Amino acid sequence: MIPPADFSGHMPVLLREVLESLQPISGATFVDCTAGRGGHAAAIAKQLAPDGRVVLFDIDRVNLAFSAARVEAESGITPIAVHGSFSAVGRELDARGLRADMILADLGFASNQMDDPERGMSFTHDAPLDMRLDRTVGQTAAQFLERLSERELADIIFQFGEEPYSRRIASKIVEIRAQTPIKSTSQLADLVREAYGSRARTSRMHPATRTFMALRIAVNDELGALRAFLEQLAFAAIRAHESSPTWMNLGARVAVIGFHSLEDRMVKRLFVELSQRSILRVGRKQPMVASEAELAENPRARSAKLRTATVGRPE
Repeated sequence: MIPPADFSGHMPVLLREVLESLQPISGATFVDCTAGRGGHAAAIAKQLAPDGRVVLFDIDRVNLAFSAARVEAESGITPIAVHGSFSAVGRELDARGLRADMILADLGFASNQMDDPERGMSFTHDAPLDMRLDRTVGQTAAQFLERLSERELADIIFQFGEEPYSRRIASKIVEIRAQTPIKSTSQLADLVREAYGSRARTSRMHPATRTFMALRIAVNDELGALRAFLEQLAFAAIRAHESSPTWMNLGARVAVIGFHSLEDRMVKRLFVELSQRSILRVGRKQPMVASEAELAENPRARSAKLRTATVGRPE
């Protein structure tokens, strides 16, 4: 087990708001769909002890092991750790005969994933252009850049990154790769800056920010996984509402933290639809965001939006 002294360096976003929304109590079953470094899970597990159950999902084996050890060290609860995408949450819980009382999905990535140069997610360090959250499967970002057409690249960068200069960037990628493979983060960052031209000097953020985000989303099929998760969430909520067997209890509380407008719109759309059918009770119309105090301590929380709902009939 990892010593408790090593559980540092990652700050879970909107932790106070998550705890208030999920209302953990002793003996309940909590499912963390994106465990990361275990910050949320450990805080919630402490309130579930000694008889509660914790299920952790993550496609990053290293982070999954870390978060599982952290939960056990800080709460005494030995969690069930599932290596895989939260898109399989329903199947995995059904297979274990579990019913969730609380479900959390933090759609951001852990700080260590961004800060680790070997993962190739940041242009801060020169590194191989990988971007995979699970580096044992799938294609790297470099392979994506090699095989996609100019139009496909432009569409991904525009749709997932909301980058206004997506066509210029895609054209530059195709131009450069015809001369040499694009295999490093610095290569990609430099060519995006070139595509921006003089606009790079007046850009509020690094010109490559949106392109890197778009490629990361595409490489890991993040929106596809979210769509599958939300479909399972909807199915289970309907079943619970009808008092039919499923992996979620009637009255289960759900919290989703999004960092991208596309993610947030998908979550909002589902919550609104199910609330109109009296299957979910939505916590509030507007998402919760980080306080000024939290932002001062953790600037990465700036784009976080928390939406919450409870499975059940209107009160």
